[in-house]
Amino acid sequence: METNRQKKIAGVIQKDLVDILQGAARDGMKGVVISVTKVQVTTDLGQAKAYLSIFPSEKKDEIMEGIKANTVMIRHALATRTKNQLRRMPELIFYIDDSLDYIEDIDKALKGEDDPIKNPEKSPKKKN
Repeated sequence: METNRQKKIAGVIQKDLVDILQGAARDGMKGVVISVTKVQVTTDLGQAKAYLSIFPSEKKDEIMEGIKANTVMIRHALATRTKNQLRRMPELIFYIDDSLDYIEDIDKALKGEDDPIKNPEKSPKKKN
């Protein structure tokens, strides 16, 4: 169960993270949209897990590598923006939120575009 403080800090981080990442995308990567779908802060407020949705999804691995490589810089930019609200900036951990891709796959299947029964190679492989 998240406390109100965790939710408040997560909201502050999410709002500022959106500005920082979208600003970077605007400057360096034309046509790329990065949205922060969710931020979860641990109970000790030491870590913030940020879930990112990246469009176009073909570039998500490449962009995610860049974000992870620049985590220290992103954390510093975030700390500068939130210094009046947060005493200590949590460590940032980034994850891909692929729920939108999943929804899109379901949508295509429902429309009959990617029928896994007719085209078994289109079916996602089960991992053991």
